[in-house]
Amino acid sequence: MLIRVEIPIDAPSIDTLLRQVFGDESADRVRNLREDGLLTLGVVATDDEGQVVGYVAFSPVMVAGEDRQWVALSPLAVKTALRGQGIGKQLVYEGLDSLNEFGYSAVVTLGSDELYQHLGFQPAAPYGIRCAQAEMDTTLQIYPLAEDALNGVHGLVEYAEYFKGV
Repeated sequence: MLIRVEIPIDAPSIDTLLRQVFGDESADRVRNLREDGLLTLGVVATDDEGQVVGYVAFSPVMVAGEDRQWVALSPLAVKTALRGQGIGKQLVYEGLDSLNEFGYSAVVTLGSDELYQHLGFQPAAPYGIRCAQAEMDTTLQIYPLAEDALNGVHGLVEYAEYFKGV
């Protein structure tokens, strides 16, 4: 198993994995983000034959209308037969390490408290950080990369247009 930053030749395998795990909408979203230059970082897990068996993507978000060098983690996908082996965790940590090196301030995601808090994320609501769909505020998680990432920050996290309705 190799964990690395995605390269252009990975795109078809990433697309296939996302369609298998989440369906067309997720695969189309990532393709559109990539085509429009809105994919900040993509990390893949490949098997011994070089096929993509895991993937995580990060794309920019605005917070209260400002660019604060925050990104969203979405999607995180692992081939069904390989789940439970820690591949998702490795993908996320590799992404967080790279984003930290690139100078990003924080990562947000919508997802399971159990999964993401196990990875070091924390609920965003206590910081006054919320998402456009109020019913999803309880699933909005944050991972600060910089010590001052949450200082004086509150308001709405705005995802790229391809996430509308999510």
